Amino acid sequence: QMVESGGGAVQAGDSLTLSCAASGRTLSLYDMGWFRQAPGKERQFVATNTRSGVTSYADSVKGRFTIARDNAKNTGYLQMNSLKAEDTAVYYCGIRSINKVVYEYWGQGTQVTVFP
Repeated sequence: QMVESGGGAVQAGDSLTLSCAASGRTLSLYDMGWFRQAPGKERQFVATNTRSGVTSYADSVKGRFTIARDNAKNTGYLQMNSLKAEDTAVYYCGIRSINKVVYEYWGQGTQVTVFP
């Protein structure tokens, strides 16, 4: 129900923009989040954008990543600048209904590989 795209292999210092299209759901009704999972590690929080537009970021990406949404296009984004090798992971977007803590719907993930 969520479809991520935009991943790829880049050099450290490069930029990528990930997209997350909500299929069958109206994105404006949900909080949206980006998470990532590196090999052998647990999935970790990257950024969130609430229905009201409040954003928050993991300390490791603050100042480099920007989360945004275009409700008219039913699509969310994660702009990633100044990428580092440690940003290498599969990136997932998820959405959750108001007052929910757990993200309910997820995409299949998109691979981001950053070469040092």
